[in-house]
Amino acid sequence: MIEITVPGVKSYSIENIVFDYNGTIAANGKITDKTKEKISKLCSSANVYVLTADTYGSASEECRDLGLTLKTFPKNNCGDFKAEIVEELGKDKTVCFGNGNNDIKMFKKSSLAIAVLESEGMCAKLLTEADILVKSIEDGIDLLLNTTALIATLRG
Repeated sequence: MIEITVPGVKSYSIENIVFDYNGTIAANGKITDKTKEKISKLCSSANVYVLTADTYGSASEECRDLGLTLKTFPKNNCGDFKAEIVEELGKDKTVCFGNGNNDIKMFKKSSLAIAVLESEGMCAKLLTEADILVKSIEDGIDLLLNTTALIATLRG
């Protein structure tokens, strides 16, 4: 569990971390070695989930040996599927990372929502539901590995 107290704002007890796959942790279906290393570190502190329609068919291979749970779903109604998973995990204990239109509903269901602007872009509508915007997935993961930076970002 990751405990975060943002003075004057909120305390978080993070048990679950949910990642969108394509455009968030992967580009063109591939995850960099650096991102894999950081995700593996997170797995020692929380339950990590990757949610994907697996557009490139590579998610299973790319996520193998990372210590996370991979959930795939049909390409239609992606947003509903993601929101249901986050709701099942529990809003108050779940952080979400995403970049797409189909991440909006899960962002609404999470305790903390982090939008990622990587090479595949980010849906502008997602930003209105995000608590934080990061310029890379590595920067976003670092906020959970070093919560002092996250506290500084969210402090009131």
